Amino acid sequence: MASVVFFRAVNVGGHQKFQPSVLARQLADFDIVNVGAAGTFVVRENVAQARLREEILRRLQFKPELMICSAGDVCALVRCGPFQGKAVDARVGQFVSVLQKALRVLPRLPLDQPAGGKWEVRIIDVVGKFVLSLRRPGRTGVYSNAVVEKHLGMPATTRGWNTIKSVCAILGERDLARG
Repeated sequence: MASVVFFRAVNVGGHQKFQPSVLARQLADFDIVNVGAAGTFVVRENVAQARLREEILRRLQFKPELMICSAGDVCALVRCGPFQGKAVDARVGQFVSVLQKALRVLPRLPLDQPAGGKWEVRIIDVVGKFVLSLRRPGRTGVYSNAVVEKHLGMPATTRGWNTIKSVCAILGERDLARG
């Protein structure tokens, strides 16, 4: 089964720097596609997650945290259209945080940070290992990933909704990527 690999906390502020395009070339046997500089990879070859993790870590000089998901789970999330009707205006960003593992107990939602009408990050749903959030500009500059990790108590890595749709397009689900 195809997989999607999400790196956590790489290429940010000079921390855990690497070149995703170089790693993708090194892992060409897995039919891997680099999606941007944040450490998102689509692995189209059928490879066990444990082996994939081992092969990635063997090629890096540091040990990043990796969230590996089945490509089917990622595209199923896109198929369900979780953000339809959720964005208030064009300034509101849509984000997906990928957790280490699915939560055992779901939080009461929505969860706003800061609380109240002037929220900047709003967690709107949790679907398996995926946390859906909205972010709008504000004075505190709080980010979705920080809110998810703080309130859900688990490491996560966050990508914009367009990146998640791009993953599905790479996997050949072009109709999903348009929506």
